[in-house]
Amino acid sequence: MKEQRLINPTSGVILPVVLTLLVQASVSMSTVAVPVFMAVAAGELNVPPSYVGIFMSMVYLGATIVAPVSGYLINRFGAIGVSQICLVLCALGLGAFSIPVVSIMIIGALIMGIGYGPVTPASSHLLVRTTPISMMSVVFSIKQTGVPIGGAMAGAIVPHLVILWGWKMSAILVGILGLILGILLHPYRKKFDTEHSSLSRLSWKNVIESVKIAVFQHELRCIVIASFFFSTMQLSLVSFIVIYLIEDVKMTLIRAGILLATAQAAGIVGRIIWGALVDRGVKPRLMLGILGIAMAVGALSLAAFSPQWPFFAMLIVCAFFGAAAIGWNGVYLAEVARVATPEFAGMATGGSLFFTFAGILLGLPVFSLIVEKSGSYPLAFGIIAVATFVCGIVLLLSHNSRLKEFHLYFC
Repeated sequence: MKEQRLINPTSGVILPVVLTLLVQASVSMSTVAVPVFMAVAAGELNVPPSYVGIFMSMVYLGATIVAPVSGYLINRFGAIGVSQICLVLCALGLGAFSIPVVSIMIIGALIMGIGYGPVTPASSHLLVRTTPISMMSVVFSIKQTGVPIGGAMAGAIVPHLVILWGWKMSAILVGILGLILGILLHPYRKKFDTEHSSLSRLSWKNVIESVKIAVFQHELRCIVIASFFFSTMQLSLVSFIVIYLIEDVKMTLIRAGILLATAQAAGIVGRIIWGALVDRGVKPRLMLGILGIAMAVGALSLAAFSPQWPFFAMLIVCAFFGAAAIGWNGVYLAEVARVATPEFAGMATGGSLFFTFAGILLGLPVFSLIVEKSGSYPLAFGIIAVATFVCGIVLLLSHNSRLKEFHLYFC
């Protein structure tokens, strides 16, 4: 099938990357702010801090539901138009989350998830048309740095907002920032949303097709399965590290926020480095396999923290852990877009993210349940570490010809 790339010398590669990165950072800051708020809000709500897993699961329930229909939304409203809608939904969700009633907060988290889900497919739809094939992995990785950039902003800025204004007003302020960005995006719709059509109709066939691409496309199946567990590890780190450090390691909110910001900053660097290495010849599966094993090592090291650990040593561990657990997405999404071709990049990304988000949707409640029943955050991190280690080993062994039949059967 003929590929249709829209590499425009006027806009080039840089402008689409900057726009999609800003959107990704904004929605990421919105979602990562939730566990920071919960570290303070739990006492006011009279719920255990580990309930953050339930709220984050609701975010990713919304994302999981809407991911397979992202292709339709992009065809209907365009990539920039969808990004604007997502920013508005995240702001509305934060507004609802600022109301200290658990049921309303759950609805707010769900709305945020509906806004979060289509952002990555929309950006993939735009970038695959404006990026040369030789730069795909590094460009997608740079765009995906928006996730840890937003997370780092949440870790570095939100604790100070909470101290100054309280968690409820802080949630509203973060939402307002997203609304401002949505308004600033509007002039770019005419430039980039040239293919959307008001005649586009939602079809269950297209929704199912997006999921089938991820499941039945041999080149994608194995990494999509791995993404289920990798995403669980990533969000377990982002969602629970602040509460774990405050409760078990006896840190202040500010210091715990610094460690979260460090992990996110390392994820920024990691995404760019891993993407550049893949563009220079490292096989995507090999890179993802190495990162899966590194995630396990980082999680087990984090689980060993105690009040006696030097803060500098904790910074190093969080940087290593973040580079792996937050740095894998760009390589993964670039490979999905490459295999799918530009015509189906948005659809394939939405279908693959259905499984990626499902890992978070199912994994975070399991993490919370383990903590609630055992009282041990280290045990929960250790169990997830086993899963990512196994995925990493399978991806590495897939390069061994003697294991080809095993690989073809499972992947």
